Amino acid sequence: MNRVILIGRLATDPELRFTANGKAVASFRIAVNRIYSKEKEADFFNVAVWGKTAENCANYLAKGRLVGLEGRLQTRTYETQTGERRYFTEVIADNVEFLDWGSKGKQTVPTKQDNDFTSVDIDISEFQAMDEDEDIPF
Repeated sequence: MNRVILIGRLATDPELRFTANGKAVASFRIAVNRIYSKEKEADFFNVAVWGKTAENCANYLAKGRLVGLEGRLQTRTYETQTGERRYFTEVIADNVEFLDWGSKGKQTVPTKQDNDFTSVDIDISEFQAMDEDEDIPF
């Protein structure tokens, strides 16, 4: 079985490309914190996403955004111009969940002001008092 589930922040902006037959592929790196580390350490993983999910990642994600992803590990090999053999391991993500709010390039964190209703103007004279004996109309 080859399954990977990761939650982390994008370390790079997604890069969208298209194959010769027109299929979209996005690639990016994510940083996943090590929870048992005494110092703040993270592991960095290369991620590839295909199809419509790749287009969504390229359109709505940016460096610093929090994502959860599920996929599989894949290792590829290639040969450099000098004849040296290199290995490249990446996560092929089947499912990418956007875990924080905001638009691309803008990190937003909810604040108390977002839920502050004191700035709303309400005219109390438009409301009618109810007698305690009356039924509630809903």
